[in-house]
Amino acid sequence: MPSLSLPLHPAGSASITVRLLRCGLLLLLAVLAALPCARADDLPEYRLKAAFVYHFISYTDWPAETAATLNLCLVGGDPFGGEIDGLRGKPVGSRSIEIRRPGAGAELLGCQAVFVAPSAIERLPHLLEALHGHAVLTIADSPGAMRAGVMINMVLVDGRVKFEANLRAARGAGLNLSSRLLHLATEVVQ
Repeated sequence: MPSLSLPLHPAGSASITVRLLRCGLLLLLAVLAALPCARADDLPEYRLKAAFVYHFISYTDWPAETAATLNLCLVGGDPFGGEIDGLRGKPVGSRSIEIRRPGAGAELLGCQAVFVAPSAIERLPHLLEALHGHAVLTIADSPGAMRAGVMINMVLVDGRVKFEANLRAARGAGLNLSSRLLHLATEVVQ
């Protein structure tokens, strides 16, 4: 009985391989072009921190008169790159998030949450004084920021993002941080 066999390298297979390689290379370039510009070692940390910021806002009880849009304002150099923009329009109960990047010296009272970047941490006492008594959630990721009065401060511990909470500062602003959130904090100032 004769056997049927196909050649391992049919005519034209080299051109098919070249076309597949070209398509693969084009696909790889398209994926790389779509990634936000950021240093490779910073991207995972701030992608994770952007998710943390969303959860901080989600687990905060806002006064009833708070606007339907929660403005998250970034003060200082933006370490998130495009990562934080992914929060734009995300729901928080019946509200949604908007991202703002006000310039230096801009009024922050239109913000419901403020992230103080490490590049602006020297301005922290002035910012906290300007926001005192207003329902504005303050967030940072700088050593000592929680003790200085920031409500939530993210810290890296063994390469993992953790956070500490200043419940006293939050209550002073008329905000209530969820007990579920506080349970996950590494430190809570009552």
